[in-house]
Order: sequence, then C-alpha cells, then structure tokens
Amino acid sequence: MTTPATSSPPRTAVHLRAAVSIGVVCALISAFVLIVPLRGALDDERAFRAAVACAPGDRGDGCLRTVTARIERTERKKGRRSASFWLYLDQVDGKSSRTRLRGHEAEYPAARPGGRVDVTYWRDQIRYVDFPGGRAYTTADPRGDWRLFCAWGLGVGLYGLGFLVVTAWWRRRHHTSRRAYSWQFGAPLLGAVFLAGVGALAPWPTGSPGEAFLVVGAATPVVVAVCAVAVRVVRRRESGDDTVTVTPAFPAEERVFPGVIVGDVPYARGDGMLAAGPAGLATTPDPTGAALRREASPALTPVRARPPYRTDPRFPDYGGKALVLECEDEGVPVLVVTDRKHMRWVLGALRRPAGVS
Repeated sequence: MTTPATSSPPRTAVHLRAAVSIGVVCALISAFVLIVPLRGALDDERAFRAAVACAPGDRGDGCLRTVTARIERTERKKGRRSASFWLYLDQVDGKSSRTRLRGHEAEYPAARPGGRVDVTYWRDQIRYVDFPGGRAYTTADPRGDWRLFCAWGLGVGLYGLGFLVVTAWWRRRHHTSRRAYSWQFGAPLLGAVFLAGVGALAPWPTGSPGEAFLVVGAATPVVVAVCAVAVRVVRRRESGDDTVTVTPAFPAEERVFPGVIVGDVPYARGDGMLAAGPAGLATTPDPTGAALRREASPALTPVRARPPYRTDPRFPDYGGKALVLECEDEGVPVLVVTDRKHMRWVLGALRRPAGVS
C-alpha cells in the first residue's frame, strides 16, 4: 500500500536532527566540565593536601591558619535533602563566624553551646573543626569535589556520544527497517544510557578521575555484549510480516478517543479525536464528539494494522503506543492512527470485512 503523501519531513529525519543536536550539546557540556571545573577542583584538592600550618603572624591564604573559638549555638540547615547544620562561633580574636557540618547535631556530642574548638582556615574558609573528641571536616572541604564534576562530565558525555553513534549507524543502515521505533534506535540508545549511568556513578567509589575512566572502560565491552544479544533477539522478532493482529470490537454506543486520519480525503484531520460507533467513524476536535464532525466515507476499507513507519507522515505517537491502520477509500490510501488499545473500536466501526488481518 502507498503511504499518503505529505509535505512534512519523515519522522526519522526529525529524530536524527534532534539526536545530532542533543549529542553535540552534550559533548560540549561534557568537554567544558571535564576541562574547566574538574581541573580546578583537582588543583584545589592538591593544594589543600599540600598546605602547611601558617607561621606565626602569617595570614596568607595558601597556608592553614588555626584559631580557637567558642561555640555560640548550632542551627539545623533547612531545605536540603542531606542532613547538615550550622555551627556559629565566637573566635578569640573577637570575630564571629559560622561553618556548616554534614550530619545531625546529635552526631557531634561536643558541638554544644559554650564548647571550645579549634577551627582551621584555608583560603579564607573554615575547612575543618577540631573538637575535643576528634576532627570534623566542613562542607567547604575541597577534597573529593572533583567527583561531582567528573560524574557530570562522564554521564553527560557518554549520553551524548550514544546519540551521535546511533545517528551515524542509522544513516548507514537505515534501510534495514522501516519501523519508526525499531531496535536500530532502541537497543544502542539504551546501551548508551546504561553506560552513561556507569560513568555518572564511577567517580564516587574511586580515588581519581583516571580510575573512574577505567571503570567506564571495563563496563563498555559488557554493555556492548548485552546490546548485541538484545539486538539478535529483537531482530528475530521483527523479521517477516509486521502486520499486527487486532480483534475488532463493535461498539454498541459511540466512543470518542484520541486519533487522526491521514490522507487525501475530506474527512482527514491531523489532530483531535476519533468517534467510533454503530454509525461509523468520524474525526472531530471535540472531546465529546459532537462538534465539527467529519464523517468517514462508507467506502473506507481497512487493509491491515501495523506499527508506525519512518516514512509515514508526521502524526502523534501517543506515548510510543501508536498503531497505524492502513485503509483505502476508492483507491486512495488512508491511514487511521490511534493508541493501540483503541484500534479495536476503529475496526469495529468500519465493520472490517472477514479475512482482513
């Protein structure tokens, strides 16, 4: 059956342009994050670990300056998913300051008003607090800050790379399937999403960006192998006739649901609703089915139901559940498109002849 003509580009061309755009944007974001913020976070961590105590009278930013302070009060930090609290301090030099610690106040028995602590500054921020019972690093501790940037860079970069790889592969092998949502898009993209998830998680249990990259490298052949197996399984399922068997349901009263009719016929409508009932099939923009109806011709004859093709005119995909009913109206090709669950009412309204599958 010939697909109805359309001036709009095939849906796959739109998807490919969108995929390339997403891939390029993700690649640029990833490159920026891995080159600028990540490098800065690593430099800060190295400098902090190498810092030594300040000489007497030295107030430079590059050394560790420790002062004694008295705890004035604590205050729980609100509006955050992770627990933390503010520690308000009165320093011996007369200055007041505050710093934030992770966890609950109950985890720090010595964090009580009036208690004495030593606070250590580096680059004009309190980096850790020495309680009588031990040391607690503040949220300004620069050690490990690189992990967040590395996670974003790897996750976003691998996600975008997946779109670019799928696009390049599809442009060379697009003839292997007519389906708009075939495994050629799905399987590789799911593999890229999984690998991006590995990249986003890899920095947290590892000790350096290099180790995180090694984790991603080790996971890559596993993902490729799983995708290869999935492709073989799905390819077998998609081989042969792609006709979808739908059992017609003959509505006793009219039912109105989302759907469109595409073709060079006067009752075609590219958006809105379908009204299926004992009197036949109609298109309407009215959810009640009462206004601006266009009745389908009695000569509209179903041929077969199938998945959407990439060469089809553009129409709603109904959350990826669209089903296409190929029809003819006195030799004119017509497509009726609706959610898979509603197609049985369309067939019933058209009084599908026996033997049509």
